[in-house]
Amino acid sequence: MAVAPQLPRPRSDHGVGADVLRRQENRESSARTYARSLPIVPVRASGLVVEGADGRSYVDCLAGAGTLALGHNHPVVVAAIRRVLDAGAPLHVLDMATVEKDDFTTALLDTMPGGPDGWRVHFCGPTGADAVEAAIKLTRTATGRHNLFAFTGGYHGMTAGALAATGNLAVKAPLGATALEVTRLPFPYAYRCPFGIGGDMGAEIAARYARRLLTDSRSGVLPPAAMLLEPVQGEGGVVPAPDGWLRQMRALTAEHGIPLVVDEVQTGVGRTGAFWAVQHSGVRPDVLVASKAIGGSLPLAVLVYREELDTWAPGAHTGTFRGNQLAMAAGAATLRYVREHRLDLRAAAVGERIVRELRRVQADRPCVGEVRGRGLMIGVEIVQPDGEPDELGARPTAPALAGAVRAECLARGLLVELGGRDESVVRLLPPLIITDEQADSVLSRLADAVAAAERAHPGAAR
Repeated sequence: MAVAPQLPRPRSDHGVGADVLRRQENRESSARTYARSLPIVPVRASGLVVEGADGRSYVDCLAGAGTLALGHNHPVVVAAIRRVLDAGAPLHVLDMATVEKDDFTTALLDTMPGGPDGWRVHFCGPTGADAVEAAIKLTRTATGRHNLFAFTGGYHGMTAGALAATGNLAVKAPLGATALEVTRLPFPYAYRCPFGIGGDMGAEIAARYARRLLTDSRSGVLPPAAMLLEPVQGEGGVVPAPDGWLRQMRALTAEHGIPLVVDEVQTGVGRTGAFWAVQHSGVRPDVLVASKAIGGSLPLAVLVYREELDTWAPGAHTGTFRGNQLAMAAGAATLRYVREHRLDLRAAAVGERIVRELRRVQADRPCVGEVRGRGLMIGVEIVQPDGEPDELGARPTAPALAGAVRAECLARGLLVELGGRDESVVRLLPPLIITDEQADSVLSRLADAVAAAERAHPGAAR
């Protein structure tokens, strides 16, 4: 397996970095996010290592929110981009046919659940949110229905339809009602079960509830144009869907003629230990939404769907930048590299070890409520150590303490972000090329950060 070399330590230039941070703060909008919690200025990067203008090296377990499957500047990605540039090929041709697009679609369809046949690919504007919008349009057109089933805890993007399907109240509340009618279903979340039961029975009740909505003549809910879900909720706190529950959702939607749309924007391309997270359950969806890692670190988003749904007209969903040739070349190289080197299996093995070791940390640190995840998509839920537990033993969320853990990670040269309820879940999304040595470094830094935050934060004592 090719691993990008470590970078030589750059010359520190604190002045330039400070100036950049100050100008960004003065010029950019108050909607900035990562720049607030990670006040560094990256200047070079290779693999998992990011070099800042401050002269420090950082281990990147954010990886562009999962975009960098092969890490920063992987040799096969750089070579693919350079090949297109050196050839003098057009970089922008809208959705016209190109050799790069043909190669990318071949590489992509070869990864599809159930094989490459029977699918159609639509290139969207280069964001996952735009691909979700396209999925909503497609299924509404194909079914003639207008409403949508989505789930608590889900995240699908910031555009109108995608935001309507998203569960995060903080970003929805200022905007009021949306034009899209969404029926919100409970997502199985054993640690904070909405039914106060947890385990297999909590998932079973969630499935029964969904079925009853569609079979009860007085439920008040019309059959939807689609059911939209994430096989592992990412921004929602790294909550994997139980395989059995997901199979029940597939059976239910098939029975009622409802397209099942899986949002694999963050879970795809080997991240969870399978090439697509939905493959853990053996489910073949009707629509698969993909972005992030499929572009090999460059902006790209697609919709892949059963050919029977291909009923919309030319121009039904367009976008100026849906023909990103560099991203298609980088993406095809990434897709093939992940498959050929079985990085999905590597993600499964390393992720299992990281979770196992973090559960040892959990046993010693009362502020760690739960460690969970799938493959290299891992969440550490931070709780109030002295808070009153609920009926399942889960203590209240601790957003301030989680923020302190993130800050302590940064001080130790580890880049992580938060998600989940009240932003209380520390999320790890390292590149799939992470070595055992790098995994050990991540574990050590995170364990130290949790211990330091717990000691320093008021009320963190056992």
